[in-house]
Amino acid sequence: MASTQEYHSSDEKLDVEKGEPVTAETLHIAEFDDPNIDRNAIVFEDDSPYPEVRSAVANTDDPSMPVSTIRAWVIGMVFAIVISGLNQFFYFRYPSVGIGNLVAQLLSFPVGRLWARVVPNVKIFGMPLNPGPFQVKEHVLATIMATVGGPSAYATDIIAVQRVFYGQQYNFLYQWMVVMSTQLIGFSIGGIARRFLVQPPSMIWPANLVNCALFNTLHHQQYSGIGSRGGMSREKFFFLAFAGSTVWYFFPGYIFQALSYFDWVCWIVPNNVKINQLFGYSTGLGMSLITFDWSQITYIGSPLATPWWAEANIGVGFVFFFWILTPILYYKNVWYSQYMPISTRGSFDNTGAPYNVTAILNPDATINLAAYHAYSPLFLSTTFAISYGLSFASITSTLMHTFLFFRKQIWTQSRRSMNEQPDIHARLMSRYKQVPEWWYASIFLSMFVFGIISIEVWHTQMPVWAFILALIIAFVYIVPIGMIQAITNQQVGLNVITELIIGYALPGHPVAMMMFKTWGYITMAQALTFTSDFKLGHYMKVPPRPMFWSQVIATAFTGTVQLGVQAWMFSNISGMCSSDQKDGFICPGTTVFGTASIIWGVIGPALQFSKGQLYYGTLNNLNIPLTFFFLIGAILPVISWLIHLKWPNSFIRYVNFPVIFSGTGAIPPATAVNYVPWTIVGFIFQYVIRRRHFSWWTKYNYVLSAALDSGLAVAIVIIFFCLQYPKNGTIGANTIEKWWGNTVFVNTLDWDGATSRQLSADQPTFGPTSW
Repeated sequence: MASTQEYHSSDEKLDVEKGEPVTAETLHIAEFDDPNIDRNAIVFEDDSPYPEVRSAVANTDDPSMPVSTIRAWVIGMVFAIVISGLNQFFYFRYPSVGIGNLVAQLLSFPVGRLWARVVPNVKIFGMPLNPGPFQVKEHVLATIMATVGGPSAYATDIIAVQRVFYGQQYNFLYQWMVVMSTQLIGFSIGGIARRFLVQPPSMIWPANLVNCALFNTLHHQQYSGIGSRGGMSREKFFFLAFAGSTVWYFFPGYIFQALSYFDWVCWIVPNNVKINQLFGYSTGLGMSLITFDWSQITYIGSPLATPWWAEANIGVGFVFFFWILTPILYYKNVWYSQYMPISTRGSFDNTGAPYNVTAILNPDATINLAAYHAYSPLFLSTTFAISYGLSFASITSTLMHTFLFFRKQIWTQSRRSMNEQPDIHARLMSRYKQVPEWWYASIFLSMFVFGIISIEVWHTQMPVWAFILALIIAFVYIVPIGMIQAITNQQVGLNVITELIIGYALPGHPVAMMMFKTWGYITMAQALTFTSDFKLGHYMKVPPRPMFWSQVIATAFTGTVQLGVQAWMFSNISGMCSSDQKDGFICPGTTVFGTASIIWGVIGPALQFSKGQLYYGTLNNLNIPLTFFFLIGAILPVISWLIHLKWPNSFIRYVNFPVIFSGTGAIPPATAVNYVPWTIVGFIFQYVIRRRHFSWWTKYNYVLSAALDSGLAVAIVIIFFCLQYPKNGTIGANTIEKWWGNTVFVNTLDWDGATSRQLSADQPTFGPTSW
């Protein structure tokens, strides 16, 4: 027992006052009132030591409950095919609608109940077609199948960019092999990481707790941490909050959209450049603070699921880098930034126009250096440039932070595998057979062969060594980034570092760059998706083997469906991916992906970030290269670690530089309208209410998050299909869309992308005279 308490005593995720021992009292466990019960033993032996887990996850299991039934597989696969197809269809449209896991979770529930009521109880291949009431474990398995491949597969953008940007149309076998390899090879790596990221109790995976709360609410499961608190039931609370969320979103989402872009300061002075740059939500820094749109607040994740200490790190990082550093750089005109909006995801040439990448391309999609030097360097907004610097810092800080703070835990886990510090959930799961290692090895080898064939048989200009290097990068980062995500609910992306590496290694090869980035980044991301789902199954006591096959088979099916949908769209929708496509299929994500292939693959980082180039940077004649952020990211965790050694109970234990650097990684396209209200809401629920009304927070917090997210998702679908998509979007065009509440935020310099300096006939261009 002592070793277990010692193990958790320095854990920043536990809500313990400085210097206090880890006991039932300091962990807010008040539900055990029997004086004959050792409550501290209960903390570590009969439950999780984390109140977040206790509030959402049951500490019991029924091994006889059906799991991998025909019903679960049929429901899960049908929803997987429908959801993945719809998400792929709308991925190419602006505005888009994304159908997430909560929608699948909600819709599969009544379908399962209906199946239990009307389908006859006969056997097929010895398995009952209707094994009785629809059980929570079946629901979990069906939901995981429906959502594991739901979002548009990252590699489908490679296929689309090859077609739109470079005129390359390879056959379906090539497309299928690329998508399967990039989607599934990460699962094999995730299998290796599960002993570090699933089994340890400290790997919480906060986002899963929202799903657990909803599963348990729908199926009336017992929660271990709610005690005897009275009041409204969780079921009633969920449905009231769900209904309220659904109804409310019609206001900021359709009727009164100014509630979403509530940059009220800009409404007062719509023509003041600096005010709009500082307080605007579109191309400004968002100092107006407020939004009433839950979709804006949750654009970067639910603030009710992320721990407050992580939200505080992200908030501090946002304020320093985007409210302090960015204005300094912008108003000093570093990188000629005053000729562009202060915050935008676009790229510009030296006339302030969008960068025309076709002006610098050879017919084979490589760079024409003479044309490049005759045309213009590529310019980015200040926030865009800072986001690249923060991406650089997040990579080195993640490795350094993990080595300094988690090396002992990683070493212990690697030696003791899955037997170190088991909590009640780990012990309950120990009765189920684990996935054999050779299953993971088989997936890896087959998908590795698919990758080799796809890059060698077809003209991709990607050597085999680059493919192997991409996988090594993903393998190295899976545990460090997985630990950060499991603890903080924030994932450090590898897209920029992979772009940087291949940009230097193979300049002028855009297709190879896209493939390298996808295998390097998505392999890691898919591995973490696999691991996160395994943790969800761990919490809900779903056996690992059905979990494995449900994810692999569903991912293979959904990837195939998405390729089919994409092929149909390009063959049947006229003007696909053109900027003026009449139905809105302008392919915004594909355009960004293709532009990145030009920046990193055609132009390359050597012409952007190396010494003597534009983003090597100067400020008051001092060189400040963006690549110096790599060094900054490596040094700062060392400083915090040394302070932690000297004063282990000081606030420094809550400082997490990987989270500070990577937490704002969604900027751009995210802006302050997403980050600032997200931090404010997180402070209210995860700090104030959690500390002052802990029993209420324990019972309702994650249920509220699930209800708000679910209501929002349903409302978005209703608005899109009933009010926006029909009649070419003309419903309400002369009434709803034109009244003040839907136009006031548009009629501002912020919305127009105001710049501090303008070009003239005497100065038609800006920037360096040579490049």
